[in-house]
Amino acid sequence: MSRKNTNTFLMLLLVLTVIFAFTSCGKLKVSNLRANYYFNRANALFSDGKYRPAIDEYERALIYNPDLVEAFRFLGECYKSLYKPGVDSPDNIEKKDKALDALKKAYEIDPGNKEIIYSLGDMYDRLRDFEEAEKMYLKIIEMEPTKMENYYVVAQFYTKYAGITETEMGDGGKTPFQKAEEMYMRRIEVDPEDPKGYAYIAQFYDNLQPIPEFDKANEFHMIRAKQDPDNAEILYAIGVNRWAKAHRLQNMISAGEQKKLADESEAALQKAIEMNPSYPEPYAYMSVLNRSLKARLWPENAARLTLEAEQWAEKFQVARKREADRRRTEQELRGIR
Repeated sequence: MSRKNTNTFLMLLLVLTVIFAFTSCGKLKVSNLRANYYFNRANALFSDGKYRPAIDEYERALIYNPDLVEAFRFLGECYKSLYKPGVDSPDNIEKKDKALDALKKAYEIDPGNKEIIYSLGDMYDRLRDFEEAEKMYLKIIEMEPTKMENYYVVAQFYTKYAGITETEMGDGGKTPFQKAEEMYMRRIEVDPEDPKGYAYIAQFYDNLQPIPEFDKANEFHMIRAKQDPDNAEILYAIGVNRWAKAHRLQNMISAGEQKKLADESEAALQKAIEMNPSYPEPYAYMSVLNRSLKARLWPENAARLTLEAEQWAEKFQVARKREADRRRTEQELRGIR
């Protein structure tokens, strides 16, 4: 082939390459535009809770852009929302499978996306697949070890399984209850000066079923009180904790111990009221304390204590109305601005 013919051939090849490249880019651009169009339509439906039609739109978006990770993610969320845990019908099993497939695909495309990891973990959690859900949730902490709320999310996950024993776990390791405790403590270790960490673990012990760990919870409430001595809400939490132990364990502890707890509860609630007289909740629990606990423990003073309970209830209503008026005024002022 002559040099002239060679140059002509190369020129023709170059032209064809450019034409092909521009044509391909055009197709890619048009495809992405179409994908985004259907994706936005799907999002609007998803926001309105219209999951079935949203599924169709997400699937159309993925036809035009098979790598649109958020379309896979929300497609999975749609199927997850339609899935009913514990129902073994073929239709429901199909929803489960499609939710997992879509979320796994999203994770495969973007394995560093925290929202996708969380969503996939949540799906495994709904399936009561503890091991797979745990893997996902722990990845979140690995990615963001200094982000406080991550520890709370994982601890809450473990708390759901807190009644499972080592035998039931089958691996001979720590139980979910122990792992939840450990996660709350890890959260504290990240920032021991933050009272919220102690609040979370105190709440964990206060809410345990069937019997809360009242004293463990109170230990952390007391630490919070030392860290934040001017916080009336902490004193209120202590008052409720002491009342709850005496009230719920009245058939398990002596009258003497119940009276001690009643005194501790009253002292904490009174201090909360002194600290913040506009805070309504302590008034309510002073009423509950007098009526449900003190009147029973000191029957000789029952009439007076019942009357005081009614007075505390009235003070609660006044304080609650005052607080509601204050919030309404604040909202109105924000509207004026």
